[in-house]
Amino acid sequence: MLFADKMVYLRRQSGCSQEMLAEALNVSRQTVSKWELGTSLPTTDMIVALSDYFHVSTDFLLRDDFQIDDSDGLAQVVIKFLNSAQDMDRISKELVMIAKDGVIDEKEQTQLESIMTTIDEVQAVINEIQTLLKISKNKAEANN
Repeated sequence: MLFADKMVYLRRQSGCSQEMLAEALNVSRQTVSKWELGTSLPTTDMIVALSDYFHVSTDFLLRDDFQIDDSDGLAQVVIKFLNSAQDMDRISKELVMIAKDGVIDEKEQTQLESIMTTIDEVQAVINEIQTLLKISKNKAEANN
C-alpha cells in the first residue's frame, strides 16, 4: 500500500479531518492534502510525528509492502451507511413538511441546519467507503 493511501486510511480511521491533522502537526491543510494525493512526501521529522500521532511504526508508513486488512472496516462502514439511510428517509419527510407551506420559520430553519449536519455525516460515510474501496482496489492490483 502506498504512503498516500495509508495517510487517508489512518486519518479517516482516527476520525480527524485534514485540517485537524494539519493543526496537530503544525502544517497547512494543503500539505496534508498533498501527502494524501501522493504529490509530495513529508520530511523525516514529520514521518516520526505522523508515526506518533497515529500510533504506528515509521516502517508501516514508509514501506509499501505493509498491508491493511480492511475487510472488517469496510463492512462496518457499509453498516453505518445503511443506518444513515434511515436518517435520509426521515430527512426527506421533514423537507416535505418544511416546504408544504412555502415559508421557512425559525423552527424550520433550525430543522434545516440539523438536516445539513446529518447530510454532512452521511457524506463522510460515503467518502470513507470510497477510500476503503480504493485501498482494496490498489491492494488487488498490487497482488496481480
